[in-house]
Amino acid sequence: MDNLKEIQGKMTHDPHCVFPYSRRNRRQVWVPGPVIVGAGPSGLAAAACLKENGVPSVVLERSNCIASLWQLKTYDRLRLHLPKKFCELPLMPFPEDFPTYPTKQQFIEYLEGYAKRFRVEPVFGQSVESGEFDESVGMWRVRSVGVKGEEMEYVCRWLVVATGENAEAVVPEIEGMVEFFRGEVRHTSEYKSGSDYKGKKVLVVGCGNSGMEVCLDLCNHNANPSLVVRDAVHVLPRDMLGKSTFGLSMWLLKWFPMRLVDRFLLIVSWLILGNTAKFGLDRPVVGPLELKNLSGKTPVLDVGALAKIKKGDIKILPSIERIGHHGVQFVNGKIENFDAIILATGYKSNVPYWLKDKEMFSDKDGFPRRPFPNGWKGANGLYAVGFTKRGLLGASADARRIAEDIGKCWKAEANHLVTTTRRSFLLQP
Repeated sequence: MDNLKEIQGKMTHDPHCVFPYSRRNRRQVWVPGPVIVGAGPSGLAAAACLKENGVPSVVLERSNCIASLWQLKTYDRLRLHLPKKFCELPLMPFPEDFPTYPTKQQFIEYLEGYAKRFRVEPVFGQSVESGEFDESVGMWRVRSVGVKGEEMEYVCRWLVVATGENAEAVVPEIEGMVEFFRGEVRHTSEYKSGSDYKGKKVLVVGCGNSGMEVCLDLCNHNANPSLVVRDAVHVLPRDMLGKSTFGLSMWLLKWFPMRLVDRFLLIVSWLILGNTAKFGLDRPVVGPLELKNLSGKTPVLDVGALAKIKKGDIKILPSIERIGHHGVQFVNGKIENFDAIILATGYKSNVPYWLKDKEMFSDKDGFPRRPFPNGWKGANGLYAVGFTKRGLLGASADARRIAEDIGKCWKAEANHLVTTTRRSFLLQP
């Protein structure tokens, strides 16, 4: 408490200082602006918008690079599934010469250029273990551990959670997978290319965009993939009527109700793709946009996997019952052997593991309790960016709101500080 008062006193004359000191064998740092946890696209957007509002920030990142999910945990053939104009971060468009659907490497180049332009320099190698509001001083204490085990504590007024929806891989517990399966098991976060699986029988678990695209990549490298489809799924063409399906949907929603737009999308998809149920891909009862709005479940935007399914190059299989000595047994009783299993089972938020706050975020899924567009702000200077289930568009909207909100407070306090300092000067004998 005394140390914090000392720092606040020093900041009267230098409100932008970062003041380190030692306490209980933990190095402590006072951060005058917000601490942002996570240097992915959401964290970068928040830092850039704050800087445009005149607010400095400190970005903490557990990895050794920005956008670690994109750089370290995505497959080589990945492209943006939406057109680039819907994936831009605030204040900086994509280069004009980039294609409509930028590649993984192009998107990384864009993010690196973004960080450089706005001079966002994260503190890398800082794995945040806890973030807790200290009511005794009205500040957040963010504790992290460095790559060499060194402990840090950042003290700040505002905390921006930007660890995102995809912080940790979801690895399901499949009976017998650990005990009996003799082949390789990987999550898609560890998958790079189908070249490692040439000539092998591969079981892909999960039929979202990643699962479908991994199957396509395996086919293109002469592997023999099968896809586990547990639930109904909407498969839409990535483009229809000469426009991106997403862009067309956003335009239609300006004029028509969601259910009518869903009906239109399904009719055009049937004309282009045919009846997907014939190939083992049943559609949900709820339309694709309504389902996305209700549950956050994204429809699959097909880039070629469906044609492989129709040809029989990708086999559709039901849920796994168990894995035994003699192979993988499915719920329909069928048993097959595979050389490898790839888990396209998605990611989850890790917020409940480190943030000591029970009001803003749900313990169940690690998302803000209040739905979009109201989940970006909590109590005591706590904010969230990138948890809207609406991709980079939602993250950009959050970043702008957060920067504007903190910026107003920052400017008001700066004006108050100038006024107080001037009065103190005038009152001096």
